[in-house]
Amino acid sequence: MSVLVPQLLRGLTGLTRRLPVHRAQIHSKPPREQLGTMDVAVGLTSCFLCFLLPSGWVLSHLESYKKRE
Repeated sequence: MSVLVPQLLRGLTGLTRRLPVHRAQIHSKPPREQLGTMDVAVGLTSCFLCFLLPSGWVLSHLESYKKRE
């Protein structure tokens, strides 16, 4: 059994070495229009409401979640 394992691993790694690797062609450009203050405010507020508010609620009520009723 121990003789077959290295041969099997060598065979598997040999297959992956021969496969071509396709690289993505990603080009970045400046934005077409700049973000306004209101856009940034709406984005930050929605992130706060979606992620930080529920986790803050859970952390503030952690002691009541620990109690068995």
